[in-house]
Amino acid sequence: MTIKWKIFKTTTFRLVAVYLIFFALSIGSVLAYVFWNTAGLLERQTNETIKAEVQGLADQYRLVGLNGVATVIMRRLEQGDTGSIYLIVNAQGERVTGNLDTLPPNATGEPGWIDFPIKLRDKKSAASHIGRAYFRELAGGYTLLVGRDVEALQQFEKTIRDAVFWALLPALGFGLIGGLLLSRNFLRRIDGITDATQSIMAGDLSRRVPVIGSDDEIDKLSKSLNDMLSQIERLMAGMKEMSSNVAHDLKTPLTRMRARLESALRSDDKVEHRAAIEKAIEESDHLLQTFNALLSIARAEAGNVREGLIAADAADIVRDVAELYEPIVEDAGGTLLTVVKGQLPVRANRQLLTQAVANLLDNALKYGAGHNSATAEIKIEAKVESGAAVISVSDRGTGIPNDQRARVLERFVRLDESRTKPGNGLGLSLVSSVMKLHGGKLVLGDAGPGLLARLELPLLAEAAHQGGI
Repeated sequence: MTIKWKIFKTTTFRLVAVYLIFFALSIGSVLAYVFWNTAGLLERQTNETIKAEVQGLADQYRLVGLNGVATVIMRRLEQGDTGSIYLIVNAQGERVTGNLDTLPPNATGEPGWIDFPIKLRDKKSAASHIGRAYFRELAGGYTLLVGRDVEALQQFEKTIRDAVFWALLPALGFGLIGGLLLSRNFLRRIDGITDATQSIMAGDLSRRVPVIGSDDEIDKLSKSLNDMLSQIERLMAGMKEMSSNVAHDLKTPLTRMRARLESALRSDDKVEHRAAIEKAIEESDHLLQTFNALLSIARAEAGNVREGLIAADAADIVRDVAELYEPIVEDAGGTLLTVVKGQLPVRANRQLLTQAVANLLDNALKYGAGHNSATAEIKIEAKVESGAAVISVSDRGTGIPNDQRARVLERFVRLDESRTKPGNGLGLSLVSSVMKLHGGKLVLGDAGPGLLARLELPLLAEAAHQGGI
């Protein structure tokens, strides 16, 4: 189907067509109302004038007789009122006075109004006009007819009718042309969106919907679609990167596990068999931890657990996690300082928020040893700050360089100095995803020295309204 015929099927053209119909009906109704009222007013004035003259001449006839009325009629005609029609005929239909030769054929029967073609006696033009008159009988068998030449009135009505027609016709024509132009422009923009979506479906995720800069509703829709496409492209790139990283990170432990089991299979030493099995279990646990972390990240990013967010006190979660990790830190020779100031009412998934806080403590335990100490010095603090619930974990380790803080939030990213420690590079990525799910954020900063990790969560609306807890 060519663009010429597609235009007529566009929503824009249909809207313009409907608008034109209603426009024509409304304007036509207004002009018709004006026409009928204007023409009716002129006709009523003409009729009233004629009726008044008929009554006046009839009264004159009763007072002064036929000769007196004839004199009055002749005087009026001599004054140059060529639009007036007067005629008095006797019982035999012969003209007594007036500017008509004979009585119109339809001036018979009961007195009333008639319309008839006229050619006045004193008119030099042979053009035939239309006259409107009222006739009645007078005493003595005479008939009086008084009327007006209404040719000008009919020409006026015709002029108004023509004006209505020639006003509506160009309006409809220009409206139709405007509708075609609008539809053509609209169709081109829709075709641009269609072409872009077809290219995207074909695999070109870098393609974007065209935006012309008019900031109209189509531009706003295009910008929203482009934002969505950018997000999809980022997610697809992240998925590809994650797949590559998963394959890379799983290949090494699986290869190591297989080699260890093959070596034990070739040996008859039960001790070696047991050691191989124990190592295989250890590697399996590591793999399970990796998969569990990936599943948790996927659930958090998909928002599938958003419905499970309930009112909770983040301060209690911090205390529980700190109580769990305190003996672990002490066994490792480190110290854990817990500072909780009041309540922190938030809407949260307790399991995921607990896991996020635990990940930060686990990260601090692994990398929080100072330059002059082999043990970690960790501080966890929970408080209300600037209308938000803030949970911060700091250590005295080497920290993370400022230019690497955004990168370590990606999946499977581990800095060079951390590769000697156990881990899969998913801890901080999981924390970041959990914060997004809760409408908060993870902020990495400098503890001077060491790393300061802050979880910033929105307080419950009631608590925030009260100005702090």
